[in-house]
Amino acid sequence: MCEPNRNNIRLEYVTLHEPNECYNRLMIYNWQQEDWPQFRYDLSGVDDTLLAFAETAGRATGILKGLTADAQAEAAIEMMVAEAIQTSAIEGELLSRRDVMSSIRKNLGLDGGAAAGDRRAEGAARMMIDVRNSFAEPLSEGKLYEWHRMIMAGHRRIAVGQWRTHDDPMQVISGPIGHEKVHFEAPPSSRVPEEMTRFIGWFNQTAPGGTPAIKKAVVRSAVAHLYFESIHPFEDGNGRIGRAISEKALSQGLARPALLSLSRAIEANRTAYYEALQEGQRSNEITAWVTWFLQTALEAQTQAEEQIDFTLKKARLFDRFRDQLNERQLQILRRMLEEGPKGFEGGMSAKKYMSITGASKATATRDLQELADKGIFIATGGGRSTSYQIQL
Repeated sequence: MCEPNRNNIRLEYVTLHEPNECYNRLMIYNWQQEDWPQFRYDLSGVDDTLLAFAETAGRATGILKGLTADAQAEAAIEMMVAEAIQTSAIEGELLSRRDVMSSIRKNLGLDGGAAAGDRRAEGAARMMIDVRNSFAEPLSEGKLYEWHRMIMAGHRRIAVGQWRTHDDPMQVISGPIGHEKVHFEAPPSSRVPEEMTRFIGWFNQTAPGGTPAIKKAVVRSAVAHLYFESIHPFEDGNGRIGRAISEKALSQGLARPALLSLSRAIEANRTAYYEALQEGQRSNEITAWVTWFLQTALEAQTQAEEQIDFTLKKARLFDRFRDQLNERQLQILRRMLEEGPKGFEGGMSAKKYMSITGASKATATRDLQELADKGIFIATGGGRSTSYQIQL
């Protein structure tokens, strides 16, 4: 009988040197193949993407250098908040932006920071800061355990800060109970310590200055993510830590903390992410995965460039008008600018202004008109339908 027991798959007993019908049917994942983990990829078709990524990263760095120290810190915080929220959202966990922002600011010792009511938000914030601060350090088992403890704060029934040890197969599945579809099955728990020792060694050897180094940081980031996800060493949280590892690889290649949110770009097309990952885990020839990842990283870097440019314009706006606006108007500007480059959904109306500031209708109307007269707001519509957007 070739079909294994779904409750206790022991694929490590398949003999690699005795091809037979059972072996061929079971040998479907990358880690089960003889060339694991000798990943192969062809970069001849991605030269334009690699060049575009380098150029975009360079422009973003140039804009960043034009910011004040406070504005640079604000841009970094915005990226960490976006990454913390989106990397959790990919896994179906929704975090409060306000909680994450407050936790990051608190952990950085900045004004306006306070402990989040949600331990998950606090843990996600702590990991974002640590990934950024420790980017140059070699990867270690202890660091991965530390990150896992951070993101699993508030989770119960999960073995935290250790590799998985259960005998049940670690599977990525979808579909209703009784009709599940298995997309991927990771190596059995008994193999995880050995696999992770090899992975950590590979990651550190391929870092800048290593032997052999992978010189294109974004390519190393792509391979590292697929490699880690294929081992799936933890009971939960593998996706979030895998994306943190990708960020670490990028940061080491740039010789500075990467200022982008890979997860925001991934979350925009989550289905494509899982499809590309699943396809990449079928073989150790991973050109298609690397191509997809590079394009996604370029999108993330483009979004980061827009965010940094937005931060620069925001700083200039406050520098110019800070002493000309009352506290209500400043409160509204800060609230609207929290939404980032995409803008405040639906614009600002007198009714929203009243709700946020507690002002009377007459005061709200007068404040909004003053903001429009100064060129800070642009009005659209008319009468009761008038709404305002910030003109940066």
